[in-house]
Amino acid sequence: MAIVTNTVNYLDGELVLEGYFAFDDAQAGRRPAVLISHAWGGRDGFVADKAEKLAGLGYLGFALDMYGNGVLGASPEENGRLMQPFIDDRAMLQRRIKAALATVRLMPWVDDSKIAAIGFCFGGLCVLDLARTGAEIKGVVSFHGLLGAPGNLEGQQIKAKVLALHGHDDPMVRVEQVVAFEQEMTRAGVDWQVHAYGHTMHAFTNPVADNPDFGTVYQADADRRSWVAMQNFLAEIFA
Repeated sequence: MAIVTNTVNYLDGELVLEGYFAFDDAQAGRRPAVLISHAWGGRDGFVADKAEKLAGLGYLGFALDMYGNGVLGASPEENGRLMQPFIDDRAMLQRRIKAALATVRLMPWVDDSKIAAIGFCFGGLCVLDLARTGAEIKGVVSFHGLLGAPGNLEGQQIKAKVLALHGHDDPMVRVEQVVAFEQEMTRAGVDWQVHAYGHTMHAFTNPVADNPDFGTVYQADADRRSWVAMQNFLAEIFA
């Protein structure tokens, strides 16, 4: 195994974005690709690590950039200011993540018929919206993601399979929001799954999350179980 990593610049209009990708150079031929959409703080080491782990599983992992080259939040308040424009303008969010998908499709190591996307927190919302646009991808996985439907894609055919991995005690995504999401996916005829982990709050995959008052707490069992669920899902959709 020889994991190669690098960055690549790409564009959304005139805004320069920087993706981080990883793949196993010892593997011959083209391989499936998995986009990774970051949480509200920006494209950081957490998603870079996920790209490398996915490379070890035989995929090209591509940690995409929603904010622009090098932009990272330094506090919850700053993270919120970075994320909020995308919550307010879901069409911008959808355009931004589709720019990453277009970039990955052109990579010479990628089988462009086998692409999926995963996302964490805000990134979970991003990959769900990518699916909601009708993008030609195999599937999306949301880890403790926001689930609210956008207002601009009603009736759009969703072609991807959908897996949402959710902490039952997540104060940012209440039970009624999960039910609304399930109903949305059912109405759209989607092949969907929701896995809910008991006694689990928001950000359960992030080892540094430790703020129960805010609702973000790492949960090792849910982290491990959700990663296994993702691996099984990817194996199924890329078979």
